[in-house]
Amino acid sequence: MSAQPVHQHSAERPRVPRTIGGISNALRGARRAQFFAELLEAQQGPELDGVLTAWWGRAMLDTDPHRDRVRAAAEGGTLPTTSMDDIARRRQERTTS
Repeated sequence: MSAQPVHQHSAERPRVPRTIGGISNALRGARRAQFFAELLEAQQGPELDGVLTAWWGRAMLDTDPHRDRVRAAAEGGTLPTTSMDDIARRRQERTTS
């Protein structure tokens, strides 16, 4: 028996390709229509890049294999959290050790 991950994705082949088609195929329900509405209104350049970047992030969340479990934990108040102060302290500890 091997210990291979169930969901293999690499930097070369992300779960959701950073393309209009890849993003569109990954979005759930009415979110796809919202994506296309924003896409059709965006001007070529930074504005279009911003729309693609924002919606790629949403598509990645929509296709996260742990999405439902994480959401249930968040709604149930059992999702582990940390403060920015804790993160800063841990980073500081790593740089001084």
